[in-house]
Amino acid sequence: MLTEPELDLVAALQIAPRASVATLAEALDVSASTVGRRLVRLEEQRILRVIGQVEWTARARGNPRHVWVTTEPGASGSAAKALARFPEVQLAAETAGRSDVYLAVHVPDRAEARELLAERIPGVPGVAGTHSELVLRALTRADSWRLHRLSEEQQKILSRDQVIPAAPDGFDADEVGSDERRLIGLLAGNGRITAAEAGRSLGLSQSTAYRLIQSTLRRGIVRPRVEVEPAQLGYELEAVIALTITPGAIQAVARELARHPSARYVSIVAGTASVIHQGVFRNEDEMADFLTRDLAPLPGITALQVSVVLRMLRRYWLYREDGRFAVIDEPS
Repeated sequence: MLTEPELDLVAALQIAPRASVATLAEALDVSASTVGRRLVRLEEQRILRVIGQVEWTARARGNPRHVWVTTEPGASGSAAKALARFPEVQLAAETAGRSDVYLAVHVPDRAEARELLAERIPGVPGVAGTHSELVLRALTRADSWRLHRLSEEQQKILSRDQVIPAAPDGFDADEVGSDERRLIGLLAGNGRITAAEAGRSLGLSQSTAYRLIQSTLRRGIVRPRVEVEPAQLGYELEAVIALTITPGAIQAVARELARHPSARYVSIVAGTASVIHQGVFRNEDEMADFLTRDLAPLPGITALQVSVVLRMLRRYWLYREDGRFAVIDEPS
């Protein structure tokens, strides 16, 4: 787990991922050099990265899918590693409970979904069965999850120069130009890239790159976010919870779950479940309270199935090992 000053820095970056070192220093009441050293240290230790969360319609035609995989006895580890290498796999984890492996996949084109779900995933050695559900709507995503550590005054400082993105449907993917698409790739890998750095990579002037970055962020095509494994922040238990809900209560339950402190990703889905809640918890007691106390008053829940994450192999297309970013491009 990170130190208290490091947790404060993560909390600040969650609010303002692109904030300058000077602004971060002002909000945290430390020197800019101290902030810079901490940021570099966390990056060098493969604990923290600021990436760009690309809007679905700019990445592919069609929404992501949740996939639960059952494996033959003793094959979950090897199957999970093989599945994590698929380019369409955004998240891959070994789990216990509903399934042996949980995947979040985003296929570039709807026509390719059948091949992936019906042939390629089942064809991986050790896979015994699969079940998938289509995401219809996301109520909250990982860029909205917060460590609530900073005061209102600190949050005001951090929010001062932030670009307010439009709603996810505020742009037409077909109108994204070639320079913007190249910039999207840069921002996806480095959410804090400067206009000077982007300009050099794209062969554009700094002023043109700056305008392009501001436009891309303002339109909501890319949303910068800080990436740290939850266990590094004290949340040692992660679970994917599939809830079956009566149709009239789906929207209300999903909205309530999206407001819960544990929620990293809440989506309404088409499948045997109605809503998927991907949540993080500090310990088993906190998760027990969520399942038995927080869910109890919500209307229309008729069943739930829980997959507890045992090992995270890939998250948002970045490989992980032991709670850090992997050194190599493929999991060991």
